[in-house]
Amino acid sequence: MQKILIRLIRGYQRFISPLFPPSCRYYPTCSSYTIEAIKVHGSFKGTLMGSARIFRCHPLVRGGIDYVPVKFSLKRNTKDQEKPNYIYRKN
Repeated sequence: MQKILIRLIRGYQRFISPLFPPSCRYYPTCSSYTIEAIKVHGSFKGTLMGSARIFRCHPLVRGGIDYVPVKFSLKRNTKDQEKPNYIYRKN
């Protein structure tokens, strides 16, 4: 399931995203964040985290660095200013 979700997101990154001007408020981008969350936390939790990140992304938010937290959370990761070392889940 992880591979299917990641391929769908990669397809979005390659074919749909270039059609729109860059407007991402966070680093890494929401699609990259979702891929990382799926790899770290699995399909269900990773998709939830990616969806929560997309809902947080609006003109009134400040944005900035927001890496995938090591521990599952739907809130913004303000603790990590450098990319954490993740242990990836296998299918």
